[in-house]
Amino acid sequence: MTEKIIKTIQESIAVKEAIIRDEELVRNIAQVASVMTACFQQNHKVLFAGNGGSAADAQHLAAEFSGRFYKDRSPLYSEALHCNTSFLTAVGNDYGYNEVYARMLRGIGQAGDVFVGISTSGNSANILEAIKVAKSKGMIVVSMTGMSGGKMKDGSDYLLNVPSTDTPRIQEAHITIGHIICEIVENNLFGS
Repeated sequence: MTEKIIKTIQESIAVKEAIIRDEELVRNIAQVASVMTACFQQNHKVLFAGNGGSAADAQHLAAEFSGRFYKDRSPLYSEALHCNTSFLTAVGNDYGYNEVYARMLRGIGQAGDVFVGISTSGNSANILEAIKVAKSKGMIVVSMTGMSGGKMKDGSDYLLNVPSTDTPRIQEAHITIGHIICEIVENNLFGS
């Protein structure tokens, strides 16, 4: 059993080492941090969406902005779009699950906001619909995906595609990347 534990940790490390070697991905991470900094400076919001484990990641990262990361500072307007279960289940029932995030963005998304769609495959239909709405409203679209970027790649302003096809390793890397962005944004806005 200990061999399996060590092997899994080594696989996680290997994905993070692959990120370090991917110069374009590292540049995109830095650009997303700059874009989010500007978004918050202009009193806009960062909205996250995902399914399953990616929904948990969306909620986690939104809380880092709206609550705090390292610093005791003012909250930043950020939320995960799945947290209102009454809305989610009503829209899913009345319009279909593919519309749950798109409908929310139609109501609250504004030009200058950032939409972050998280999907390890890059092919989640409800995220793809949300990207269409975000683009139509003049929002900035960041996609956090696995290696290929899937269908989300084409609608993204910024693609953060983790160099892996293994869902748990991708999700671990998404949180690492998200934490890096949160730290940079917090330092940009509130001093290092």
